[in-house]
Amino acid sequence: MRTPSPRKSLISYLQPYLLIAPTLLLVLMFNVAPAFRTVNDSLYKPARGLNAAGKPPEFVGLQNFQDLFDDSHYMGMRFLRTFRNTIIFALATVSLGVPLGLLLALLLNHQQPLLGLWRFAVFYPSLLPLIGAASIWSFIFSDSIGLANAVLKSVGHPGLNWLGDRNLVLLSVIIVNIWKQAGYFMIFFLAGLQNISRDIYEAASLDGAGELQQFFAITLPLLRRTLLFVIVVSFIFAFQTVEQLQALGEGGPADSANLLLYLIFQNISERRNWGYVNAMTIVLIGVVLTFTISNFLLFERDESDA
Repeated sequence: MRTPSPRKSLISYLQPYLLIAPTLLLVLMFNVAPAFRTVNDSLYKPARGLNAAGKPPEFVGLQNFQDLFDDSHYMGMRFLRTFRNTIIFALATVSLGVPLGLLLALLLNHQQPLLGLWRFAVFYPSLLPLIGAASIWSFIFSDSIGLANAVLKSVGHPGLNWLGDRNLVLLSVIIVNIWKQAGYFMIFFLAGLQNISRDIYEAASLDGAGELQQFFAITLPLLRRTLLFVIVVSFIFAFQTVEQLQALGEGGPADSANLLLYLIFQNISERRNWGYVNAMTIVLIGVVLTFTISNFLLFERDESDA
């Protein structure tokens, strides 16, 4: 009986690592290394003064983070307002956009005339570039010639200042985001629904279960993993909102609709705010990771208890 040569065995052992080495190198270069650099830079402030350009940054420890959560600090005041807006925006888009995507999937999961056309019509907004979709809605929300105010005026309402009223502009951004993403989430729910055997529903019908009972007892439990994925993706998308704000008032007036990632974008070109920009990035990543991990743990625990 022949035994494999040591050289051949070593090559066979290293082959999987050699195959993933290029991808691993790219991940280290473009993900891991920048992450460590961001953490390190969040502990420094650029040197100040007339000749500060050539001086090394000043180590300040966690002072940048303390300033962000100090509402008397010029950056902390903006950060806290924007952070609150981002949390409201994320909760609203997840709690409204995900159920809407599921509802659309349920409605379009049955044979009906022009089914493909209806599905495409609902999915089409997600194909539009973000800035293009936001520009369309910017026209719809226009004060004088906008479609939204035209509808309101047709029923006797004087119209609303959708992008200029501090109490309405965040709602306007939320509406655009839900309209843009509901069709995208619908696709995932449709895929999940079509993987559920019709025999289960037929057996439940024979046992006397109504459609509402079937939804809560069959559909939702079997869509658990799809629902988890969509919720996590929706939450991450909410914290990555940037482009649509360019066309929807740029977060104004007075940061009333500003979001965290757009605030980072607004301050990244100012040298004195580099430390705060890195600190805000760490906070953003921390919130997204916390939400994602907690959802996975919650859903996995529920599955093990089932």
